[in-house]
Amino acid sequence: MAKQVVPESARRRRRPTQQGTVLSERLIVHTALRVLREHGSTGLTARRLGTALGADPSTLYRYFAGMDDLTRAIGEELMGQALDSWSATGEWRADLRALGLAIHSSYLAHPQAAALTASRVTGRPREIAVDETILGILRTAGFPDAAAVRLYHAFIDLSLAFAALDAGALALTEEARATDEEMWTSTYARLPAESYPHIAATARLLAARMPHSAYPVVLDTLLDDAAARLASARRG
Repeated sequence: MAKQVVPESARRRRRPTQQGTVLSERLIVHTALRVLREHGSTGLTARRLGTALGADPSTLYRYFAGMDDLTRAIGEELMGQALDSWSATGEWRADLRALGLAIHSSYLAHPQAAALTASRVTGRPREIAVDETILGILRTAGFPDAAAVRLYHAFIDLSLAFAALDAGALALTEEARATDEEMWTSTYARLPAESYPHIAATARLLAARMPHSAYPVVLDTLLDDAAARLASARRG
């Protein structure tokens, strides 16, 4: 059974930790991001986090119901950072594109945390604010509710799926990542045209393109299709 989280007003430490800091939910989340960066997506434990904070691991449970609750808070932080870096222009396509890129960038800035949280639904205020923003952009643009929900679903899943995929590559060691990228020149570019004519014909283009994320291209494809559907509905 999950432990009950102590209300904010009652859980503040009266004394600083061994490192001279006063604990807060925000500090714990930010420290957890550092632990994830240093130890990977499987390396976040209450004991390790307590050591990083200079506090007893049990103290964490005054702020979070458990490590899963902390994981949700980390996901909310990534969403919040994306929203904080974004501003609306009033043009729905440009706004959605910018928000999608902001979400993608926020997760890639913390690849180990992205691997841990991209598939989670946090139900926390900053995530809810992002969802409300996306749906608001779509409904204000004139998409019927059913179409807005369909596009919201595709948009957020696309953004998080690519965030997880691209974060996975960034979480590799530099040597492993370099080896993967070099495959396009060391292996694919040397395949015989007699057996692999299409790869051979496009080898130089593949080598230049494949180390980069396809997210902007696929995002534009989704938004282009949405814009065409909206224009068609207005004409009809």
